[in-house]
Amino acid sequence: MKTLMQSQKTVYVLGGYGLIGSACIRALVRDGFSVVGIGRSIDKGKQSNPAIEWREINISTASTQDWRELLSNADIIVNAAGALQNGARDNLIAIHETSIARITEAIGDSGKKFIQISAVGADIQASTDFMRTKARGDQIIMQSKLEWYVLRPSLVIARDAYGGTALLRAASAFPIVNMRIFPEVPVQIVSVDDVADAVVQAASGSIRPKLLTDITADECYAFDQLKTRIRKWLGFPDWRYRFDFPPFLLKAIGAFADILGWFGWRSPLRSNALAVLDTGITGNSSSWISNGGRPCQPLEQVLDTMPATIQERWFSRIYLLVPFSIAILSLFWISSGLIGFYAQQNAQNLLISRGVEPSLAHLFVFGGSVADLLLGLCALAKRTCKSACLAMIGLSLCYVFGSIVIAPDLWLDPMGPMIKVFPGIALSMITLAVLNER
Repeated sequence: MKTLMQSQKTVYVLGGYGLIGSACIRALVRDGFSVVGIGRSIDKGKQSNPAIEWREINISTASTQDWRELLSNADIIVNAAGALQNGARDNLIAIHETSIARITEAIGDSGKKFIQISAVGADIQASTDFMRTKARGDQIIMQSKLEWYVLRPSLVIARDAYGGTALLRAASAFPIVNMRIFPEVPVQIVSVDDVADAVVQAASGSIRPKLLTDITADECYAFDQLKTRIRKWLGFPDWRYRFDFPPFLLKAIGAFADILGWFGWRSPLRSNALAVLDTGITGNSSSWISNGGRPCQPLEQVLDTMPATIQERWFSRIYLLVPFSIAILSLFWISSGLIGFYAQQNAQNLLISRGVEPSLAHLFVFGGSVADLLLGLCALAKRTCKSACLAMIGLSLCYVFGSIVIAPDLWLDPMGPMIKVFPGIALSMITLAVLNER
């Protein structure tokens, strides 16, 4: 009877293909709800879960009327959308505050239920704009006439890896040396399944509405202790050495990651993430338990339910190599373009000596230098990196075939200029394969 009743309830999940949103969708479907996923891309939504209906909307820019039309058939709204820091693809005020204000205005006193996934530590006096905007969004919901729930999970542990979870795995998998960052900072965790289960409990009405609560397991770990436990779960041997990251170096890394954010890269090492970790990630689930919520699983139980495989080990080791591969590709192609401009006459003479017309030789050298430079620059931006990698592969093959036709003797050059093209092609292919965040 309960399942039949719930099947008549339609739940719209904002941020539906994110780490938490996708888990909420699976749990809600399993419990008998009719679920619609909401995100910026229907294609990404279908990749995440092809079994449900998806709707597309830009949460940052959608108007009140857009939300009114989109949510007209929703009985329950789950907001699992969020961003860590301002950047090329994200605006914290728009995502955490403006969108909430427009949604609450759009659905007014319609009697719809709103479940907000916030973050433990959200406070209008917090040190980061992430926490401050989260808290202000929570306040907008709590001042509305909706039947609301504000759930604030701690550090989310999931089989999928994104953001803080991905960084934790990568730091735990670092070879030989334990890179110690905030080693004594207290951290509490929560399984993504427990967050999704809390959403189901709220959606089904088994928890009273108008509840603001943390969602977290009780155990508290020092960050270095947690990292060591995750390393053991991954199956890697103990570190031989340790290195305490100096604060100035960590600050420089955060500042550099912030710059990358404006190129579209959502690095978990941005200054907001480091600031949140520096203050600790702790909560108190007593209000959740006292209102009938199920206790969250301890870390050991969470890890037991998702044993690490070669996939987790590969991801953990490759994750920190992705930015290096992009940087190397970009530097290689930018350097190639600049060298082409600098040694333009020598390159033209080489082609002319092989029978190429001077005007055509100038076009080949100048055009190739421009193309190399542009591809190196495009690789730096998230939006154009994939296209740049594909173009790098294509242009490299053009250089290979061109050399066979025009200057086959280059293949016997002791410096191996043409042989060295193939490692570049391989690096472009590998980078292309691991670019997707989700």
